Amino acid sequence: QVQLVESGGGLVQAGGSQTLSCAASGSISGINTMGWYRQAPGKQRELVATITRGGTTNYADSVKGRFTISRDNAKNTVYLQMSSLKPEDTAVYYCNADILTTSYLKNYWGQGTQVTVSS
Repeated sequence: QVQLVESGGGLVQAGGSQTLSCAASGSISGINTMGWYRQAPGKQRELVATITRGGTTNYADSVKGRFTISRDNAKNTVYLQMSSLKPEDTAVYYCNADILTTSYLKNYWGQGTQVTVSS
């Protein structure tokens, strides 16, 4: 069984910083692209940032310059460092990864972690 487990969410004041972590566990042979998505109340889930195994990153325009995605391949973990947070960053943040097991390549989602930015 492969799992993605997020941590690091919570309440933060506008202008503050917060770091999210997501660790993959289970029968993993390799992990390709990892990423973070978010969903605010009443809105569709949207891309925040992705990172390939080689370290190539991609960011939503709304977070460029404020958020940094990184990963530790040895730990099967992806991070999202968020700074200069705004109330509009409030959402449930989901980890996502393309994971290769011994049998197949499959896309996985974490359970989500709430980030609330107060004004």
